[in-house]
Amino acid sequence: MRRTRSDYERPHALYMPRTRGAATGLLLILLGVWGAVITFVGPIFNWAYTADPAWTWTVGKGWLEVLPGVATALGGVLLLLSANRASAMLGGWLAVFGGAWFVVGRTFASTLGTGDVGQPVASTDLKRALLEVTYFTGLGALIVLLGGAVLARVAVRHARDVVVTDPAPAAVPAANYDESHPVVPARADQEAATEEPRGLFHRGLFHRRHHHAGV
Repeated sequence: MRRTRSDYERPHALYMPRTRGAATGLLLILLGVWGAVITFVGPIFNWAYTADPAWTWTVGKGWLEVLPGVATALGGVLLLLSANRASAMLGGWLAVFGGAWFVVGRTFASTLGTGDVGQPVASTDLKRALLEVTYFTGLGALIVLLGGAVLARVAVRHARDVVVTDPAPAAVPAANYDESHPVVPARADQEAATEEPRGLFHRGLFHRRHHHAGV
């Protein structure tokens, strides 16, 4: 029975092009690193939430800033490197959870006993608002937006995600192979078939002329 090309299609449901989440993954890595590190380097530039010196570790910083920042960056790495739909979606969900924790983490800090990061070090309302946006709410909202967008992209299966595998060339079974009768290509068989009647015709014509000459 003749097999068609559709018989050799192998659609991999989990496959996706690696470039689909690469740009968003890189942005999420940068945002996650910012959220996890700014609390330690911010005091150097007078951009901080506490009056602690730079590179000072506290439990509140670990739970409310470092943890969601690491989760976001890890999700970005998975999106950047993954060619698998499942791992890419895991990266997207990690980023979404990290961003959501940036937004609501301080609200549950006292209930969960995770510590606090203090108040923004600012003398004006504008700087206080900018610190809030760049440290927590604005940063978290942007991460959630990017994570949700990339989840929507990787969840949809496109036509180019189907991998088509060409059939392998048929091999001659070793048990049926005979060195004295090698396999002749189809074109060679056709040429041999056309040459044989021609040779018989000429040979018959030659013998006929020879016979008349003898007569």
